[in-house]
Amino acid sequence: MVIERNRLERRLDPISPARSPEATGHDIAWIVICDEGYSSSLAAASLRTIGLARATDVIGGFRAWKQAGLPLTHPATPRLPTGCA
Repeated sequence: MVIERNRLERRLDPISPARSPEATGHDIAWIVICDEGYSSSLAAASLRTIGLARATDVIGGFRAWKQAGLPLTHPATPRLPTGCA
């Protein structure tokens, strides 16, 4: 799912009124990814500070994933962000 960085904590915190339907508890393992891995490292750290202890990121980001030859798929119907509070 795609969540803008400036809305990440609100959307993934299970006690937030603006949470995503997937944010059902603090025990979920959230994996954050960005293009090169810098922003996602900071975002994952921020999620851990709000109690999402299993939040992590992909070292090197999407570029490293692709360079490693890991699978890439394109969903038939992309899930884009919907209205945010």
